[in-house]
Amino acid sequence: MKALVTICRDPFRPANNRSTSLIRRRRSLRNLAPKTSSPLLCQVNGQWISRKAWAMRVKDGDSVVFVTLPQGGGGGSNPLKIILTIALAMAVPGLGEMMNLALFEAGSGLAFAMSNSMLGAVIGFAGNMLINALIPPPKPPQAQQASSLASPSPTYSIGAQGNQARIGQPIPVIYGRHQVFPDFAAMPYTEYSGNEQYLYQLFCVGQGEYDIEAIRIEDTPIANFAEITYEVVNPGGTVTLFPVSVVTSLEVSGQEAIYNTALGPFVCNESGSLINKIAVDVVMPRGLYYANDSGGLNAVGVSWLAEAQLINDLGVAIGSWFTLGSESHSAATTTPQRKSYSYAVASGRYQVRLTRTNAKQTDSRYGHELDWVGLRGYLPGMQTYGNVTMVAMKLRATNNLSSQASRKINFIVTRKLQAWNPTTGWSATTYPTRSIAWALADICRAEYGAGLVDSRIDLQGLYDLDAVFTTRSDRLDCVFDSQSTIMEALTQACRAGRAIPFIQSGIVHCVRDAAATIPVALFSQRNILKNSLKLDYILATEETTDAVDVTYFDSAIWGERTVRATLPSGTALQPAKVKLFGVTTRQQAWNEGMYIAACNRYRRRMLSFSSEMEGFIPSLGDLIAVQHDMPKWGQSGELVDWNAGTKLATLSEPLDWSAGGPHALAFRRRDGSVAGPYSATAGVDAYHVTLTDWTGSEPTPDIGGDRERSHFAFGPSNEQYIKCRVLALRPKSAETVEIAAVVESDYVHTADTGTAPGVTAWQLPSKFTAPVVAGLTGSSMPDQPDYMILSWQPAAGADHYLIEQSNGDDTWTRTGEVAAANYSAIALYGPTTIIRVAAVGLTRGPWVEIGYSGLASYFWTGDANNLWSADVNLMWNY
Repeated sequence: MKALVTICRDPFRPANNRSTSLIRRRRSLRNLAPKTSSPLLCQVNGQWISRKAWAMRVKDGDSVVFVTLPQGGGGGSNPLKIILTIALAMAVPGLGEMMNLALFEAGSGLAFAMSNSMLGAVIGFAGNMLINALIPPPKPPQAQQASSLASPSPTYSIGAQGNQARIGQPIPVIYGRHQVFPDFAAMPYTEYSGNEQYLYQLFCVGQGEYDIEAIRIEDTPIANFAEITYEVVNPGGTVTLFPVSVVTSLEVSGQEAIYNTALGPFVCNESGSLINKIAVDVVMPRGLYYANDSGGLNAVGVSWLAEAQLINDLGVAIGSWFTLGSESHSAATTTPQRKSYSYAVASGRYQVRLTRTNAKQTDSRYGHELDWVGLRGYLPGMQTYGNVTMVAMKLRATNNLSSQASRKINFIVTRKLQAWNPTTGWSATTYPTRSIAWALADICRAEYGAGLVDSRIDLQGLYDLDAVFTTRSDRLDCVFDSQSTIMEALTQACRAGRAIPFIQSGIVHCVRDAAATIPVALFSQRNILKNSLKLDYILATEETTDAVDVTYFDSAIWGERTVRATLPSGTALQPAKVKLFGVTTRQQAWNEGMYIAACNRYRRRMLSFSSEMEGFIPSLGDLIAVQHDMPKWGQSGELVDWNAGTKLATLSEPLDWSAGGPHALAFRRRDGSVAGPYSATAGVDAYHVTLTDWTGSEPTPDIGGDRERSHFAFGPSNEQYIKCRVLALRPKSAETVEIAAVVESDYVHTADTGTAPGVTAWQLPSKFTAPVVAGLTGSSMPDQPDYMILSWQPAAGADHYLIEQSNGDDTWTRTGEVAAANYSAIALYGPTTIIRVAAVGLTRGPWVEIGYSGLASYFWTGDANNLWSADVNLMWNY
């Protein structure tokens, strides 16, 4: 008696932590089970055995597998499903490499198994559910997120579109061409220079290298904003535009400084961090001035002292206070004054305080306030970020930009990848590409992907697929910015090209559902195990859909659109809904919709059967020929004699020629594939047939006793067997395998011939990025000509309005910022005042100007006689 017992202690790395032993006497499963506190599974000869039945004894020839089940299962994985699959592969003695067929180790430690049957996932679907046995209906990655803490995608979630710091979330990986709202790689911060405020933002575009086609604020090109400068930092590069490791104290938020009273102290940097520079921001919100009796402005000044003290991680002072700077500023202006001062310090953790050193003038004719508005610390360190593309951006806070707009910065980028060629290998450099094939290769090879060596990837298969994708203009344009397993990512990327990934003998393959003419294997009643054929017909009902509404992310608007795919003679009364990931053109979306609809209509016959070792010949998605008498799929037998000269074959079984039309015969080659079919004419009796179009250059059937004789399939032309697509292969023992398949239909591959229907006219109002002010007018308050009243038409898309005044010398003073379409205030320069108004939406719209002189009641003096006086001002009366 001999039986094989395998114990797998680490199912995620079975080759590294497993043991196999041969037992020679009958023992119970309970006695053979390893001692462990973890959950334990047991399988005998491919069948799972519950603990209640562990009293059974092992018999001669049994194959037993014990698998330790790990606890947990976060990240969306299903440990039980994975381990069942691993154990199934390990249960077959002598097929050690089968473990690699079932197990795909992801870089994140997650795994995905491919040997589970997909047949059960499609049988029983009815109504308007879609049946697509080979390539299941797609699911967007966002829907597969298991973590409730995962932030929404800033690309595909309309409500989340914008720049944000997605702490703890994956760095995006982009393939093809796409619009992205990049994540912050560091917290933005502001500082003042030349009385202007500058915003510093560092963006992470994504893993790898990209060609940046456009940078925009919402829909407006960044070239329209002269106040923005930026720097693209490719992988391995260094940010040089500004310091990026900066921390900002949230406690300093605009407190007014009081004479001889310290504000603070406020901690500058958090525990565990060290800074070597401190920055202090102050603002004089009403400017600095004294309004003199002549209507002019006199200069006034303000002074203050900034001090710092070294503290430890507990916030306890470990040094004395020292002066950072004693500063002052003087001006004669109503324009707010903004200043930033930075000070080098020894590396450490600090707290800072600020004290005003001159008294505030409280007379209403003074503008003399001082506010402490910002405190920052600069952390030393290298400004490099590895294999990611960064963009550093410096924005000057002018009238052109709103705070909302600064969070709507987006890029249109194309991923740069290497391509493989069977002659030259990998390309020397990366280049912009939208190829599905090389994106799949990157998922398999990259550190953020599976990290596989080239020998574990079917590169020749990807090279062949790339030619097909290129001819069809099938592209992958997508952003992976949410957590998923490697196999989920591969499946999503493959789906854009009507393909599916699988693993065989430890090698990742991708197969596309395309028309095929020559089956890779012939299965007849000679090699299908008796009573193993099972058929299932999924019947159409009145509710069965024959149309598909495909939602895709259209690159014309960088938003979702839907296209309807309806089969000929279809009613489209109950269209199914599908969302395609990675498709950005209407034609490709429609093509896939027609394919899905055709699969749903024409692929509704499922079958499974068992065979011996030749059942391992086909792979997932391969075309096979199946002959069987039960459903009347042709006739079968063996060739017992062959005359090449006369092309006459002698058969083991008599042929039935009663069916009308020409007949054909095909036979199995030595590698299991199909030779023929050949036109057949009747011989001298039912056991003889002539293959009229057989040529000497073609395979010769095997008829002797030194090897298995060639099987044949016979019947009317195109009916001697049926063609099927392999859905799954399930090993049952060392010698047998079960094949699940779907009956093929050529219509599936011709349904997408045509042109996608056009886009329905968009009826919703347009989005106004830079709103325009119209109808600006004004007047003066009765009996108070210096007090102006302005009004204008509400501007579509406006968030608020800016009002500025000038005396005509191109120097403008901001006097108002309102949400309503009206404003009233003192005319700063009397009759020479020029007013301009602009609306601000996502960005500022154009300025609209008017002169106040023609609007106010300055025009006539009170004494008509003075109109004719030679020594008076005929127009103005002060």
